This record gives sequence, structure tokens and C-alpha cells, in this order.
Amino acid sequence: MLNTQYIKKIQKDLHEFAEIRLELIKNCGDALHISKRAIFDMHRGDLNEAKEKISKAEKILKNIYKKYSRNKKVFEEGSYKAAVEEYVEASLFYQFIKTGKIGKVISFSVESEVYLAGLCDVPGELYRYAIRSASEKDYEMVEKCVLGAEEIIGELIEFDFTKYLRVKFDQAKQARNKLEIVQYELSLRQSDRIA
Repeated sequence: MLNTQYIKKIQKDLHEFAEIRLELIKNCGDALHISKRAIFDMHRGDLNEAKEKISKAEKILKNIYKKYSRNKKVFEEGSYKAAVEEYVEASLFYQFIKTGKIGKVISFSVESEVYLAGLCDVPGELYRYAIRSASEKDYEMVEKCVLGAEEIIGELIEFDFTKYLRVKFDQAKQARNKLEIVQYELSLRQSDRIA
């Protein structure tokens, strides 16, 4: 006959994970939203507020990581990966604005694919930041954004991406192409002033 004890254990395990998942979705949603707002703050030039929000998102994600470190299933959840990806994007973009460099995220363990997905989003932010910089006539920053995007693409092109990361990489290349157009148009305007 059917081992009902085993069936009940499966039911209990699934119910417990469903409760964990609901809490996870809420907390990850908060971290994702805070990271998005940090990026928005950076585009407005409010780096102090951006840093504060990045720290807040980091704290939420660190708590999740510590709380569920023994339950690896949690880290496969889409809500968790999306929140970490957005946090990585915000952190890397902040690093670029503050230092001109992009490094790793060291506050907690980030899966390589999630890091790469966040990195693929940075050229899009660099494009938006370059547009803002161009409107403020900060041509040096526009050039830094172009070079930053080119360096990211130059490194990522060595990967043989498939599926999700391939889509992200293609989006990064499109952002880099848009940056090149901005750079070209600025060079035309500057040459018109000289002539």
C-alpha cells in the first residue's frame, strides 16, 4: 500500500516552502524596488541617497542569504535572482560613477550568471547617464561612459552566452551602439563650432 507518512512529509515540506517563498517574494520585491530607486537617484545626481538605498537593498539580500543559507532552493527562485541582479546593476553603476571602475560585488555571494546579467544592464545605464551628461555639456563623462560600455562589451564578447544571458548581452550591445551614436553626434557638433 501507499506510504502515507512519506506523502504527508512531502505535503509538509511543500507547504513550508510555499510560506518561505511568499516571504521571499515580498522581501526580494522590496530589495529590487529599492535598487531601482537607487539607479534613479544616480541619474538625478543624488549619489548619497543612491548609496543609502544600495546599502538598504544589500541588507535585505544579506539577511535572506544568511537566513536561508541551508535551503539552496531559495536561491533558485526567480524573485531572488531578479532582486540580486538589480542590486548588482545598481552597485556596479554606482562604482562606475564614483570611481570610474567596475569591480565585483563582495558584500555577499553572488552567482556568476546573476552577476553577468547585472553587468549586462550597466551599458544601458551608461547610455542614459551619457545623455544626461551631454545635456549638461559634461563631454568628459560622456567619453567615460562610452569607454566603460566598450570595455564591458569587450570582455563579455568572449563568453558563449545562451538563453537569458544572450538576450541581456544583445541589449548591452544595443546600448553601446546608442552610446557610439551620441559620441558621434557630439563630435559633429564640436567640429561645427570649430569650423
